[in-house]
This record gives sequence, C-alpha cells and structure tokens, in this order.
Amino acid sequence: MANKLYNILVPVDFTNKNKWAITKAIELSNSFNCNIHLVYVTGKRNSFFLRDSNLEASLKKLEQLKALYKNQLCGDGTLEISVLRGSKQKQMANYIEQYEMDLVVTGLSKFNVVQRIISSVSISRLAKKTNIPVLAIRSGGLVCHFKKIVLPVSDEVPMRQIRLAALLGRAFKSTVYFVSLRQHADDKYKLIIDTALEMVQSISTIPVQCFLLEGQNLAKSTLEFSKKINADLIMVNPIKDFRLPGLWNRLTNKLLSYGSKIPVVTVASKP
Repeated sequence: MANKLYNILVPVDFTNKNKWAITKAIELSNSFNCNIHLVYVTGKRNSFFLRDSNLEASLKKLEQLKALYKNQLCGDGTLEISVLRGSKQKQMANYIEQYEMDLVVTGLSKFNVVQRIISSVSISRLAKKTNIPVLAIRSGGLVCHFKKIVLPVSDEVPMRQIRLAALLGRAFKSTVYFVSLRQHADDKYKLIIDTALEMVQSISTIPVQCFLLEGQNLAKSTLEFSKKINADLIMVNPIKDFRLPGLWNRLTNKLLSYGSKIPVVTVASKP
C-alpha cells in the first residue's frame, strides 16, 4: 500500500454509474493531487472493420468525458483516457500493473440484478488479482470527505486496510472505528484488535475507537453500526466475510457494497 495516492483508475462503460465514480475520483484527486485514468475495454470482434470502428467511437466518447470533467480538477492531477481491446478483467489487471494504479473507483448500478452479480464478481476478482483497493460508489454515496471510517476486524490483523485508513484519515481528519462481533470476543480476537490499534498508533495520530457488535453476521452488523453513526466509508476484507445473510442475497451474490448506501472499499489481504 503506497503512502500516497498517485493514480486512480475508473473503469468506464458509458453508463450512468460512471458519473458518480468519476465524481468521487475527482474529489480524491483534488485532495491528493493524483491522476485519474478513465479506461474502457472493448471486447474482441471477428471483423477488423468493426473492431477499428468500435475503437474510434469509444475513444471519441472518452474524449467527450475528459472535456466534460477536466475543468473540475483543482489540483495538480491530470485526466488520462485509454481504450483497450480484449478481456476486461485481464486488460484492467495489466493496465493497473503497467501504470502503477493505487486505487480503483467503480460505480454501482442501482437495481439491475444481473449487473449486481457481474459487478460483485468483478469487484472481488479485481481486488484479489491486482492487490489494489476497489472503492464501490452508489449514486447516493457521494460524500465529500471520509470523516468516519468503519473497519471490521475478523480473524486477522487488517494491515492493508489500516494503512489505507491512515492515509485517508490524515487527509480528512478522520476517526477510525474498529468493529468486531461480540461472539468472537475471545483472547485471539482481543489480541488481533490490540495489534491493529498499536499499528494505527505507530503510523498515524488519527483517533481510533473499538466496538463489539451484536449479531451473527459481520457484514450485517457492520452495516447497521455504520448507519447508526452516519459513517462515510466502510473497509472490508476478507471478501468472503462480507456477503449479507439471506437466500436472496446469496443467490444475487450481494456483497456489502450493494447493501450499503455508504461507500465500501474492498482491500485484499495480501501485504
């Protein structure tokens, strides 16, 4: 995890959900003076003519997006655009590695169940494959700051989330809330939380509070707590712990990202 944000990737598919992802990326860019990369991946086609025509049309749309948003950048960051060809997951992963992205910001569709399943899988895979935090933004999640950051703690010290929380916390003067389930409040979990606290204190002076939550599902209890305190950001990992309970939620692969109006950032556990 970098000590600064230098490059933010926003995957683009020219739908409404891109608007709030780009808006959030611009807010972060204006706070951290980092660059924004708008990237569209076009699928493979058999016809060379159709392939070239699609590339040109996509590039023109990206240029229009750049013209629309570039004047909203107030710092030293720049707005870059790229059109890639091939598998979306593979091309995004290659771009992230090649151009050293520090964060992915993606918009979430509102009500489309199929898109929810696809996006949930995409967020999970991208976070695990690239080792880059993926921030999921809904239309109602456009806060201009991250004053209250909720960080669930399960069975391991969330080192990468802590580093990201400290980075954001210094910029936004945040408070970090460690939460865990009361049923897990044994010696092992107390040691994990104590270690997490010590790590935060060693790298930052941001205030930290700890809470034991009632319930059987960490995702559900975290969401309820976050709503209660009017949190601005939730950090989750490992991904498997953050699916909401219930048969319908399992069938639709409903990650906490989709159950929360509060922005959720997924951070893989690899150090």
